[in-house]
Amino acid sequence: MPRVHFHQQLAQLKDKLLAMAALSQQALESSVEAYLERDPAICQYVRENETAINMAQREVDEMSYELLAQEQPMAIDLRFILAVIKINGNLERIGDQAMSIAERTLELCATPAIDAPADIAGMREIARTMIRGALQALLEGDARLAASVIEMDDDIDRLNRLAHEQLIELIGNNAGVAEQALHTIIISRNLERIADYAANIASDVIFWIEGADIRHANLPMLATS
Repeated sequence: MPRVHFHQQLAQLKDKLLAMAALSQQALESSVEAYLERDPAICQYVRENETAINMAQREVDEMSYELLAQEQPMAIDLRFILAVIKINGNLERIGDQAMSIAERTLELCATPAIDAPADIAGMREIARTMIRGALQALLEGDARLAASVIEMDDDIDRLNRLAHEQLIELIGNNAGVAEQALHTIIISRNLERIADYAANIASDVIFWIEGADIRHANLPMLATS
């Protein structure tokens, strides 16, 4: 009976983590929408959503630590709880990056619009797909799917490099748009980092399923500091 209760608590923990993930995904979607539409009101929504993300993170962490202290789980259950704690942190960092996008967008709203050579919508699509794939791998316990998410990181890295190069060239040709271009460079970098965090989540799923720490296995990872 105690083990049944414990596994019910693990299921509740997963539900809380998925609720946290939904908030982070919404932050990504809204922040980029604010950029594409140049909409300050959406930026304000992202700021309000950040408060909900921080509260959700604390709840997931608290429940995780309680389960570690009270239940003393072994093997795969222990790895699951440890993975949840790490995934939770990465989801919160996705929210931080979305907040940065919203803040930069507010700055852009105060400047004349330019035709910035950066595929921000395309980068969002890759980041969105990576996050969804990593969470699907968590739901299904699918290490192969998680590995495929990590491989996608190269695609957004390439778009980020291209945006950086083209925006720097734009500044060189027209110094008058330097402010807008620099904000867009940072937004592109924010999206690249969000994809890195999604790759981190996928690697945490692999750790849970296989007990393998792949952080130093020549795969794209991002330091948690």
